[in-house]
Amino acid sequence: MKKIILLFLIFLCNIHYSQEIAILKYNGGGDWYANPTSLPNLVKFCNQNINTKINNKVATVEPSSSELFLYPFIHMTGHGNVVFSSNEIQNLRNYLIAGGFLHIDDNYGMDEFVRKEIKKLFPDNSLVEIPKSHSIFQGPYAFPNGLPKIHEHDNKQPQAFGIFIEGRLALLYTYECDLGDGWENQEVHGDPASIREKALKMGANIINYVFKN
Repeated sequence: MKKIILLFLIFLCNIHYSQEIAILKYNGGGDWYANPTSLPNLVKFCNQNINTKINNKVATVEPSSSELFLYPFIHMTGHGNVVFSSNEIQNLRNYLIAGGFLHIDDNYGMDEFVRKEIKKLFPDNSLVEIPKSHSIFQGPYAFPNGLPKIHEHDNKQPQAFGIFIEGRLALLYTYECDLGDGWENQEVHGDPASIREKALKMGANIINYVFKN
């Protein structure tokens, strides 16, 4: 218990000053390392356009690590299986309750697996669809229709789901959208500039919510 309280205090102090983000290295066999150029490109876009000063070097952190508490924003993506151990569940839950933010971007194929793990994180707090009126869609770039569609898979509408803790969005799950693909280098997917711009602007809104609220 003393260790948890100490981590909370370190994190609460750190979150106001740390300008670093990380990608979550999870177990289960899913490709947590997908979209290697996406986060560096998002950081560059944010630093140039919304006046953030985020470290250009994106860290990698495991869900069981105390280093999780060093990063106000954690990104998670992939196409396949996701498994959190009981220790990882507890650490992630502590991180989110303490003020951390986890963005899970379904890169097509992880949905059936990650929803089960989210349920383990907060069994009494279900995912809810985030309304279009939420500030994450309002600025610095306006998305009046909610989450943009970046890549087509099953002809479904993109959806943004969240877990809220005392009114604060702590976990964002972007589904049928592929934001991370839109953040990648242009030659990776061949997306037109207009699509990549939408993805980066939506990503900037997420970063803005975490670092400036």
